[in-house]
Amino acid sequence: MKNRYHYASVLKALEELKAMDFVVDFNLQEEVIMNHPGNYEILHIYRYEGDTSPDEEAVVYGIKSNTGEKGVFVAGFSPNSESEAAIVLHKLSIKGNKQ
Repeated sequence: MKNRYHYASVLKALEELKAMDFVVDFNLQEEVIMNHPGNYEILHIYRYEGDTSPDEEAVVYGIKSNTGEKGVFVAGFSPNSESEAAIVLHKLSIKGNKQ
């Protein structure tokens, strides 16, 4: 992982990433991410904490696939809201921090 940004909101993060050509909605490819996590690199990550409730916490990943596609994956950050793909991406972000 190369960059960590702090945006005012999830929407602002998505707008900024879109401006940097992160246009693919990787939420639509959850199963592929889970089955082939090595095909993806997390370039940007932002964790947004809700103002009023832990249920409003989210994480926005800026991802590049091994085919060159750049896009985003948005997931809830509370333990009861993470999808399996979000867990895989979280592990990839930890791995990227160690490099």
